[in-house]
Amino acid sequence: MKNLSQFVNFSAVARHGSFAQAARELGLAPSSVAKSVARLENELGARLFHRTTRSVQLTAEGQVLFEKSSRLLEEIEALDLSSVKDDDEPGGILRIGAPIGYGVRVLLPVLTRLQQRFSALEIDLRLSDERVTLLDEGLDAAVRFGQLEDSTLIARQIDSQALMLCASPAYLAGRSKIRSVKDLEQHPVVAFRLPTTGRERSLEFSDRGEKVVVAASSRFRISHGEALAEAAALGAGLAQVPEFMARPYLSRGALVEVLAKCRPSALPVFLVLPGSRVRPARVRVLVEALASRLGAKV
Repeated sequence: MKNLSQFVNFSAVARHGSFAQAARELGLAPSSVAKSVARLENELGARLFHRTTRSVQLTAEGQVLFEKSSRLLEEIEALDLSSVKDDDEPGGILRIGAPIGYGVRVLLPVLTRLQQRFSALEIDLRLSDERVTLLDEGLDAAVRFGQLEDSTLIARQIDSQALMLCASPAYLAGRSKIRSVKDLEQHPVVAFRLPTTGRERSLEFSDRGEKVVVAASSRFRISHGEALAEAAALGAGLAQVPEFMARPYLSRGALVEVLAKCRPSALPVFLVLPGSRVRPARVRVLVEALASRLGAKV
């Protein structure tokens, strides 16, 4: 007879693509996880994984079961003691992913106050400039910048960030003035190397209401946002960064904004959630806290 632990073990293997990694997450021996999955396959009469010495991949039947069991486990997890108390106080582990700079400067203070408010709540904050997959990483939520592509997720806009073109006063001293977007041809740019594609992020501007995209000359490419602002402050060239990165440098005079009148449309910031109809209390209070802290409509 199938039991809940079989689906938990199966889902962990599917997320990690590895029996060993699933076992580490579950605190079990790899052989126990493998036997549990094998029993589930026998009871269902279907092969759930393609197994080789190097990889474990879902079969078509396994993919269908994974999607269904993930929704089921989310709903079961939401029925923990913290969600049935009279005061609905959240508890358990809140797993959230975020870009490094935004996570440290903006999200971390919100999460710290949230944990201080709810003593039963644990925080597992995963900081990375790589785009993470909620299902693969077992996350409750993740912060993403820009327009979203994954229609299977539920998204709540929690913030918007102005993109600011900045340079250090020392860099700008003695160089030709930057009065228009065209003047950028005479200046090197510290470019952001997109972690997902390896390409340089183009600069964006608004000129007389029209969107202008500039692939400026770069001799310096960085895949870490905070380092981008730091390089500009050290005089490496111009850098276009979100406002939360620029503000600390602007406030102490290490950077100045260039072409402020040509700022592009603000970059939307979203909290993305799995597409489940059930929200654990820990996720609900996160959404509410971000709405309150950032003044966003979620």
